[in-house]
Amino acid sequence: MMPSTVEDAAPRGGGVNALWAGNPWAVVQRGLIAARSSSWVVILSGFFEPVFYLASMGLGLQSLVGDVQTSAGTTVSYAAFIAPALLAVSAMNGAIYDSTWNVFFKLNYGKLYEGMLATSLGPLDVAFGEILYALLRGLLYACGFMIIMQLFGLNLAPTAILALPAVLLVAFGFASLGMAVTSYMKTFQHMDWINIVLLPMFLFSATLYPIAIYPQWIQGVIMAFPLWHGVELIRALTTGAYSTAMIWHVLYYVVMIVVGLVFTTTRLRSLFLD
Repeated sequence: MMPSTVEDAAPRGGGVNALWAGNPWAVVQRGLIAARSSSWVVILSGFFEPVFYLASMGLGLQSLVGDVQTSAGTTVSYAAFIAPALLAVSAMNGAIYDSTWNVFFKLNYGKLYEGMLATSLGPLDVAFGEILYALLRGLLYACGFMIIMQLFGLNLAPTAILALPAVLLVAFGFASLGMAVTSYMKTFQHMDWINIVLLPMFLFSATLYPIAIYPQWIQGVIMAFPLWHGVELIRALTTGAYSTAMIWHVLYYVVMIVVGLVFTTTRLRSLFLD
């Protein structure tokens, strides 16, 4: 059942009001209420996964790998190299899970969006609300992992605290685009495509190895991946290896967010309002 804040809102009109009622927090509130009965094991597993990667590879292989050079030319320990990458991966996984599997069920089986859009909420309220809810999960993972990094001395610069808003930007980008893609999927088999895309991004987005080890043409492909931009942005903030390329990483995600919101809003409107 939707919260009373939705039911008591003014009826949706035409024009801009047909898309936006200014109440995305009603969707977030509904998600938090529903989460009370969810399995916390699933949520906790998303936090511990990057921690285990850090312990096994960052700390376990540190004595074998030694120091690693970032793309900005700064030399850091291997643990300090992969820790910010795992932070970006954690944000991606948390946002993707909530904006794909949860959205897929609500859209195709729970029929929740159909009920939401029968109220005063517009499709942009629904899209933005679901994305905000996914951001809460990404922020939860990020804060926990940042504490782990601090305990192990892997935050090498004062700007490491800025990795938290950077993580939110990364999560926002993946959540908005993930929801847009999910709105076109009809069966559970289609959801397997998401894992097919995520796994190569995790392995090859300069997460575990410097991008310089790859041939030039492969580097160009990797730089097109959204995760690579998130990894480079967060790594620059935690290691202090700043460059003007950070601006382009931010702009990449801004475009990603806008495209995702536009496609999701348009898709929800065509499915339930047109």
